[in-house]
Formats: sequence, structure tokens, C-alpha cells
Amino acid sequence: MKQFFWTLPLNIIGCFKGRMIIWHIIAIILTVILVVSGFDWAYFCFTRKPDLLACMWPAAVIGQLIPLTVPLYLLLIGSVTEKPGMTRTGWATGQAALIGWFLASFYKAFTGRYHLPHDISTDTSHIFRFGFMRGGIFWGWPSSHTATAFAMAVTIFTLFPKQKWLRVGVILYATYIGIGVSMTIHWFSDFVAGAILGSVIGVTIGKSFSKENLPAKI
Repeated sequence: MKQFFWTLPLNIIGCFKGRMIIWHIIAIILTVILVVSGFDWAYFCFTRKPDLLACMWPAAVIGQLIPLTVPLYLLLIGSVTEKPGMTRTGWATGQAALIGWFLASFYKAFTGRYHLPHDISTDTSHIFRFGFMRGGIFWGWPSSHTATAFAMAVTIFTLFPKQKWLRVGVILYATYIGIGVSMTIHWFSDFVAGAILGSVIGVTIGKSFSKENLPAKI
């Protein structure tokens, strides 16, 4: 717990230090390209297929539940079984989820991107209401679902370099959440920016919580 609170402000700052800030700029540049080229709108129109949307809708719900339940589960099991590696992973993923949500919401508060329309009659992909809280922090750029998913996944990916299938599994999970919300409640560029932001957070937290005595397995 001490490591969680001690590293929290340092890791938030760390997400913007040195080369990390370059990735924020890349996320912005890619968003501009995806919006101006018309890809965001074309992707939205192409994915308006009932069967496809039915498969992707659960991502929005799962993407909300996992950040709340997984850290608590790891902390509980780690405490009961007295496994410090699991407990540390619980604190690390909890911090990843918190910072992921916080930074994504921070960006949303200033970008105010308009949410997906109900039909394909009017292209609203280019609408950003820059300012403060002009579009709230629920909808918008970047996707907080994607940012938290990738932040947690990349944190685990970084902490357990020898666990091949665990690493593959968490990245597949994050990708499903990101792609899922890009078809249902977010634009594609929201997903791209969220994935970049979440990966920056995950690398920062993973390095922060990494210890030589961290078990190779949870």
C-alpha cells in the first residue's frame, strides 16, 4: 500500500517525462490524420452491422468491470495466500486503472469530442469542443475504457517478462476492449489514442513496481 501512494504522483508525472511526451504527441498526430482523412467516419459507417455490434457491445461493460474487480481480487488473494508478488500486482494494476481513468478524463475535459451519432446521415467525427468541460468526461477523446485496459495489460506485461501466455492474454484482452468500444461508443481514433496513452502508463507503472524479488509467476 505504501508503494501505491508513494509512487502515484511520481508515476503520473513519469507519464509525461522524457520520451514519454513524444507518445502523447504521436497520439494527437494520429488522431488528426484519422479525422481529417475521413477514416474515422468511414470506419464508423462500415461497422454499423448488427451481428458485429452484438459481439462488441460486451466490451464496454467488461471494460468497466475489470479495472474495478481484478485489482481487488489480486489484493484479496495475495493477502490470504501471503504471496507478495500477487499483492504487488494488485496495487500496480489498481494504480494503472486509476491513472488511466484520470489522464483520459483530463484530456476529455479539454477536448470535448462529440460522441457517435445514432445514424450515418451526418458526419460528426470532426467535432471537438475545445475548452473546459464543454463535452464532459464520459464521452470523448481518448477512450478511457481503452486507456485503462492497456494501462493494466501493459503493467502486467512489463512485470512478468517470462510469462508468455499471460502477456499474450492481457494484450488480447486490452485489444478486444479497445476495438469493441471503437465500434460502439467511441471513434476509432479515440481507441488509438487510448491505447497509446494506456501503454505509456503501463510501461511507467510496470517499471516503478518491478522488483528483482518479484516472483516469475503470480
